[in-house]
Amino acid sequence: MSLNGMTGFGRADGVAGALVWRWEVRSVNGKGLDARLRLPGGHERLEPAAREMIRKRFARGSIQANLQLRQDAAQAQPAVNEDALKALLDAAGPLIESGKVAKPRLDGLLGLPGMLLSAEESDDEEALKALDSTLLDGLKTALSELAEGRSGEGAALKTVLLEHLSSVETLAEKAARSAGAQPAAIRDRIKTALADLLEGDLPEERLATESAMLALKADVREELDRLTAHVEAARALIEKGSPCGRKLDFQIQELMREANTLCSKSADMELTRIGLDLKAVVDQMKEQTANVE
Repeated sequence: MSLNGMTGFGRADGVAGALVWRWEVRSVNGKGLDARLRLPGGHERLEPAAREMIRKRFARGSIQANLQLRQDAAQAQPAVNEDALKALLDAAGPLIESGKVAKPRLDGLLGLPGMLLSAEESDDEEALKALDSTLLDGLKTALSELAEGRSGEGAALKTVLLEHLSSVETLAEKAARSAGAQPAAIRDRIKTALADLLEGDLPEERLATESAMLALKADVREELDRLTAHVEAARALIEKGSPCGRKLDFQIQELMREANTLCSKSADMELTRIGLDLKAVVDQMKEQTANVE
């Protein structure tokens, strides 16, 4: 699978009978999948199916889907709300028979609010199913366009992240070759530190403990080995593709942990500079990874 980003936009337009519809779908980065829908009144029934379509298509990101509807005046063929008209005539019947009110004209009745139904207000079950199917197909088209945008962003992110990983590898190799990381330099630092400890007249047990801690702190080879392992793991995730954002974020955190430890252990200016360069590269990776699905 390809690596996908989380930023994109999709749109789909169409006509269903007398209705002109438009879907607009936007996506930005998010820790999980957060889908929000804005539907016209009376079309809330679309929400469960729409959410399921989004859930099946995307694993991560904050997604906003908006549906807009308007009447096409040239195609509009309103239907009479027979139930409302009958109820009104039944209620007015006694008054008309008693002569208290004149018999209403049909054009006057149809002009009353609620007497005419637009296409989307019709209670024709088959017509509503057909309309819903058309609108959901439109959402599918908009989501496909959104997915293309996220895929394009993902391709760019993949290139940048792989370049950063190569930089981390280069810096780790440079750190391993630096004078401060060489066994001789490590031994010299331990000897100097031990000499200082011996002057302090410490108990034998305390001296042994301090000596072990000095040896551990002076040797950065373990951190460099773990850096290499995390680089390989991160590269494998990127090549595998989305959804991998959360796992990749974990590997970036581990890279930063090792870079920080390298800096804290370093007693050599060159090694410290390399450690700071590592932190800068990993920090850039962290920003980029926040956009990976």
